[in-house]
Amino acid sequence: MTSLRASVMQPVVQLTDVSKHYLAGKVDAPAIKGVSLAIPRQRFSMLVGPSGSGKTTLLNLIGCIDKATAGSVFVDGEDVASMPDDALSDFRARNIGFIFQNFSLIPVLSAYENIEYPLLLIGTPAALRRDRTIAMLEAVGLIDQRNQRPNQLSGGQKQRVAIGRALIKQPALVLADEPTANLDSTTGAAIIALMRTMQQTRSTTFVFSTHDPQLMSHSDETFSIRDGELVDHASRTSTC
Repeated sequence: MTSLRASVMQPVVQLTDVSKHYLAGKVDAPAIKGVSLAIPRQRFSMLVGPSGSGKTTLLNLIGCIDKATAGSVFVDGEDVASMPDDALSDFRARNIGFIFQNFSLIPVLSAYENIEYPLLLIGTPAALRRDRTIAMLEAVGLIDQRNQRPNQLSGGQKQRVAIGRALIKQPALVLADEPTANLDSTTGAAIIALMRTMQQTRSTTFVFSTHDPQLMSHSDETFSIRDGELVDHASRTSTC
């Protein structure tokens, strides 16, 4: 019980003196400059800042899509910065879900198949895939649309598919890059409510990169990024 409690208390993401530089020709361009932060579990955490501030780069480092130039990156207790590429890809596939502003659904697959797809990638047995996919379709309110392809769905329905796909493998962490950017305010509010429900019922941590004031108003943790540096951190007391 003690180890379980310690695991829950341990940050899902821990960055220490993380920097990321890119080469633009012969010019060394720093995108992230010595950022240290800890993201608690089972919360809505937001990376906010102006365009070009580095928040998407930071999200990519947390999501194991990119590697830091310097510093340490721990995700769900694992030192991902030191992992070889194959191990990093496997860790990402099993432990991190992604939601994008343009939905990034596979157009030739149905809603059911898009949600099921991550389970195929990690070798989940067929019967378990079916049970979990049907349960997830019901959870995101799309059981009646399960056979429709993305071009037959509204923007809000597409994002519900994307949320279901991100959560289907029961990840410790879901990263969402501007998930409400392409939605009207009413649909955006419904998507935020759905993500909050899923976060609370499944004990999932959501980390957002966003400009959306409506989404930001729901933040439990806000990390403000400017010119590649962490300039502020605000925390709201949990009511859960």
